[in-house]
Amino acid sequence: MWMGIDLGTQSVRAVVAGDRGEILGSGSAPLAGRRDGVRHEQSPLDWWTAVCAASRQALRDCPPPRALAVCATSGTVLLGDRTGRPLTPGVMYDDGRAVTEAARARTPPSWALPKVMWLLKEYGAGAGETVRIMHQADVVLARLAGTPLPTDSSHALKTGYDLERDAWPHRMFGKLALPEGLFPDVVRPGWQIGEVGRAAAAETGIPAGTLLVSGMTDGCAAQIASGALTVGSWNSVLGTTLVLKGVTSSPVADRAGVVYNHRAPDGLWLPGGASGVGGGALTAAFPGVDPARMDATAREHEPARVVAYPLAAPGERFPFVAPEATGFLLGEPATDAEHWAALLTGVGLVERLCLDYLDLLGAQLYGRLTFTGGAVRSGYWSRLRADILGRPVYIPQYSEPALGMAVMAAYGARATTTLQEAAGRMVRLRHVLRPHPVRTAWYTEPYLTLVDELERRGWLPGPVAAHARTRTEKS
Repeated sequence: MWMGIDLGTQSVRAVVAGDRGEILGSGSAPLAGRRDGVRHEQSPLDWWTAVCAASRQALRDCPPPRALAVCATSGTVLLGDRTGRPLTPGVMYDDGRAVTEAARARTPPSWALPKVMWLLKEYGAGAGETVRIMHQADVVLARLAGTPLPTDSSHALKTGYDLERDAWPHRMFGKLALPEGLFPDVVRPGWQIGEVGRAAAAETGIPAGTLLVSGMTDGCAAQIASGALTVGSWNSVLGTTLVLKGVTSSPVADRAGVVYNHRAPDGLWLPGGASGVGGGALTAAFPGVDPARMDATAREHEPARVVAYPLAAPGERFPFVAPEATGFLLGEPATDAEHWAALLTGVGLVERLCLDYLDLLGAQLYGRLTFTGGAVRSGYWSRLRADILGRPVYIPQYSEPALGMAVMAAYGARATTTLQEAAGRMVRLRHVLRPHPVRTAWYTEPYLTLVDELERRGWLPGPVAAHARTRTEKS
């Protein structure tokens, strides 16, 4: 039995899976954050409380796991003491307050490194001799083990970790007045890093002695759960926001810093990016509605006359960096159904633009495309996105990042020799969606309209817009 824990934006999920990917137990618990303009924080104590509840649910009617791994949101960070106790709130991945620090660090504001600089300034931690950087997953792992553990290179990426050299760039950190003692030890994903302690076992129901395996970020975890681990394959994770992850034989170079490269345990590269569009825009526009009912009414407005750029919160990170970007509608929806249809379509249009940007960078895109994330619960939205992209899409039977971490736990416990082998045994495909050529053609005009508007507003660089138009002509 293998356990995976996923710390998301809105909830914590836990699953226990067998060697063939059968889900033997699952649990979830909600999370709430504090949003105020560009500010987005969560309480580390809430993370742990939710982990305890979700784990107990997952283990209620199944045997205990042999090992577990944890994934969390990429770029979420806080400061803790040397015992692993959090000293600050968790500054979330889409918090936009570290703009000045991002300019100094030469990273996007969504990265963790400028947030660390902001936290040191805001909370007066001085040179950092008595504090330690902690990522979201680190907090939970420290509580599980009863002591601080090494972080993994995937969560450390946006804090500045150099994956090609497998080292922190301390010379660069020195120029930013960040001392070496601030940064934790780092291991690659899939390493055995500790065991669950007695105190955590009493709170979570996870037996003491359960092996702890270093994990990856939630986007990478969803990629593992999709089985997209061969060169040229890609996974699109759509939940509150949109994350695209692929597999390439070498890093994808991007001077703009839009695309970043994680590294798999086997040495292959996992390039990708995270956009601010997604289901969060639907929740913001229509709080409390039944998505299935809205999907049914949206069918009547396909394709929608209104073109939407459905940002969940201010600021964009992929396929361009624009801290000042905000969502918009081109046109006035006549009904709520048309507004809903425009938002669904808008996410698909941005998803298409992300793939066009990856093509511009020379990324290998010829492999299988899978969809995962909460949005796959909507069969209508998945079919709509496949039509907009104009390519076959594979839907796994179980697509949660928590399963990806169960796969990582199996690999880390040496149940298989490679991560790809573990995924091949544990990931099951549900079905394939094939685009309809007529419907694909419907979305050419809205796509070009969105590209033009993003360029006109100064957010989308001209060469990127030009390449998107060229790709449309070839399709």
